[in-house]
Amino acid sequence: MPAARAWLAVAAGGLLGTELRYGLGLAFPDLPGSLPWATLWINVGGSFVLALLTTVWMARPHTAFWLRAGLGPGLLGSFTTFSAVVFAVDQLARAGWHFIWVAYLVLSLLLGLAAAGAGWRSGRVVGRRLNGRDAGLGARL
Repeated sequence: MPAARAWLAVAAGGLLGTELRYGLGLAFPDLPGSLPWATLWINVGGSFVLALLTTVWMARPHTAFWLRAGLGPGLLGSFTTFSAVVFAVDQLARAGWHFIWVAYLVLSLLLGLAAAGAGWRSGRVVGRRLNGRDAGLGARL
């Protein structure tokens, strides 16, 4: 039954992540001829959160698989999508805004990697604190 629970968690997370992305796209629409800022910041923020969670889960491997699957590939996988980047680049290239699509690709790569690095560092801190809290509880019990 764990496989069914994980599948349901991925499906529910995917639905939520997709709706979050769509809602942010409506709240912050892109202006013609400009960088697709909403997609950029969604992907950068998602890269940070995914790296943070993955690093915490490495420090706490007993985290339930269905929860990791629902939040990682489900929620964040649907929230941050490479297809949105490719679609934005295609639209900018077709419009002849070559400098903008190249800048967007470079920014997406650099900011995404920087966010993932920051998420990893933050996850290490959070993981240590959570493990320290567990160790303190064990000593008191």
